[in-house]
Amino acid sequence: MQNSLLKNRKIISVRLDKDVYCIEVVIKQTYLEGVEDFFFVITNRYNEDNSMYLDFVKKDQLNDFDLFEIMVPFSSDIEKLVEGEIWDLHILRILDNNEVKSRIKSKGHELNLYSIVQEDLEKMVYPYTTKKGNFSFCASDYKLFSMFDELHVKKDGTIQFSGYFNYPPLFQINGYEFGQMTLLVKDNLTENERMVPLKSVNRAEQGKKYIGSKLPENIGFQGEVNLLEELELEQVKHFSFYMVLDYKINGVQKQLLSLRMKCNSVQGLPVRYILKVKDKKVQLRIKSTKVSEYLSLSVSRYNLKAEVVQGIKKRWVKIRRSKRLISWYKAAFTVIGMLVPTNKKLVVFESYHGKQYSDSPRAICEYMKEHCLDYKLIWSVNRASMNYFAQKDVEYVRRFSIRWLLIMTRAKYWVNNVRFPLWLPKPKHTIYVQTWHGTPLKRLAMDMDAVHMPGTNTSKYKANFLKEAGNWDYLVSPNAYSTEIFQRAFQFNKNVIESGYPRNDFLKNSNNEETINNLKRKFNLPLDKKIILYAPTWRDNQFYRKGKYKFNLELDLMRMREELGDSYITIMRMHYLVSQNMDLTEFEGFAYDFSHLEDIRELYVISDILITDYSSVFFDYANLRRPIIFFTYDLEDYRDNLRGFYFDFEEKAPGLLTKTTEELIAGVKDIQSKQFKVSERFEEFYEKFCYLECGQSTKRVVEAFVQTEKVTMDVERE
Repeated sequence: MQNSLLKNRKIISVRLDKDVYCIEVVIKQTYLEGVEDFFFVITNRYNEDNSMYLDFVKKDQLNDFDLFEIMVPFSSDIEKLVEGEIWDLHILRILDNNEVKSRIKSKGHELNLYSIVQEDLEKMVYPYTTKKGNFSFCASDYKLFSMFDELHVKKDGTIQFSGYFNYPPLFQINGYEFGQMTLLVKDNLTENERMVPLKSVNRAEQGKKYIGSKLPENIGFQGEVNLLEELELEQVKHFSFYMVLDYKINGVQKQLLSLRMKCNSVQGLPVRYILKVKDKKVQLRIKSTKVSEYLSLSVSRYNLKAEVVQGIKKRWVKIRRSKRLISWYKAAFTVIGMLVPTNKKLVVFESYHGKQYSDSPRAICEYMKEHCLDYKLIWSVNRASMNYFAQKDVEYVRRFSIRWLLIMTRAKYWVNNVRFPLWLPKPKHTIYVQTWHGTPLKRLAMDMDAVHMPGTNTSKYKANFLKEAGNWDYLVSPNAYSTEIFQRAFQFNKNVIESGYPRNDFLKNSNNEETINNLKRKFNLPLDKKIILYAPTWRDNQFYRKGKYKFNLELDLMRMREELGDSYITIMRMHYLVSQNMDLTEFEGFAYDFSHLEDIRELYVISDILITDYSSVFFDYANLRRPIIFFTYDLEDYRDNLRGFYFDFEEKAPGLLTKTTEELIAGVKDIQSKQFKVSERFEEFYEKFCYLECGQSTKRVVEAFVQTEKVTMDVERE
């Protein structure tokens, strides 16, 4: 093999030998120089302390590289491995008595063909390439994989294709019988789904290529489809592809939908085809998505001017996101921060990474707008939220723009409720007021035993957190309980403003019938029904990728509507980190999605009952002295494996704990049938966590950091 094709820590082959994965990887010899010892390990992604050391042998020397074969025996410890879900392959080097772990790289998404079925556990194990090009193993429920490997576009727009699929139980468990294959085509503009019959073809060479993969000969398919027929060209239409597999298991007919189909062969195809359809020029684009290699196909009217503009925009986005530009921006920020004069009356606000006009920064801004007339108040806004802020009566600037750089470096005050980017240097003259965003139930920062978030690990997360917390000058705390935790978990030893949360002033000052009815009219909600607010938190280990989390809705809305729909409606408010929209169309009139409402405070005021889990929303909602029900279907896992709690949640929670929708419904009915009275347990909770919330918290915070700075400046002048 040519040296130019070899890359350090790169896998060059995988095979299966009696349920043992044999993985060949090359390691550059200089990479192991000075190393006291080294090992290959697989590490559980959700618990980095859970690792398994692997047997390996050195097989060969390829110029400047050593070739190793690593053995991963999934036949032993299978229950542990399946339960771990995802395992990442590392090389572990011992340098100066320190352990240095590095990922092993791979390429290609055909690795799932080396899958192993564990029939007793109804699970499958397979290797795969992560979105960052690393090699991992996944243990999951049975999945149907399908892949295009040949595409050809004819002059009339017909696409001829071939490929192969893998549904491991079909090939590895007795009782499964192969049936029909169909291609399912979806688009982004309509609800139409086109079904295209597929022809089964012999792919014996695939089984020879993937040694030990247990693949039969009939895993291939071929077919053709024309997506230009009856095409509307007013908007760009994007197509995605799936396979539908019909099969029998023990004589019972079944049908299965694959994951979105990938494509590993578009490199040899033109990116764009210009075709004529009904005397109109049509543009057909074919590509595989950059990371996941899904087949992506789009059709639109051809417009040369629009193409040029789009090309320029794409190049600019690429430049804007480059590491070089970020380095330049950081350097410019530092230099300008030292040179430009401070505007002692300039305050910059940001809430949830510039996405919202909400929370305590909003309360502080509104107070200062009314009482600090000589201050200039500007919001830092995410690019995607510019239109949203244009409708607000506030001044704002786009995050990371040149104007933003000039404003941030001149500002006397920053007010934020989450963290700024780690690379952002704080000028010496700037006072950073961190309001935070909730009373802590779940362990924070240095108190966390393990971090399960994507794109980081426990030590890196804690180090980055402490670096950011070191920039804070003031930290807002809602009560003495939080102050103690914040100071320890954030290792914060500067100014704590123990004031109550500014955002909760609204709950104290707007809790009246007139405001509640006006808000219900504003949201087009019925006045004659009571409102249940469902506001759960996110799960660290449920994510699509770094920064994009998902949430599995365990609440049975159908059952709730049947049992409670005559008297109640439900409004849903998901955590800001949960990125996807919910489809509630089948629950129209009963369930409403308010996840993207600017500020949850209005939903608190109009709701009669709060349903939550481990979200800090219940600390705020308790200020209204209304009933709270906890839907804690995964309590043990969340408490013991993900975050851990600061106090005995089951003993101290100010409301009923439920684990099923049935228990939750019974709790609502019990509240409905009885006059809600604040219990002794609720009263104890209120006195510990809400005692400072009296509608004056914002005033306390503003006076603390503004007046303190005035005193400091006066002393310096004297």
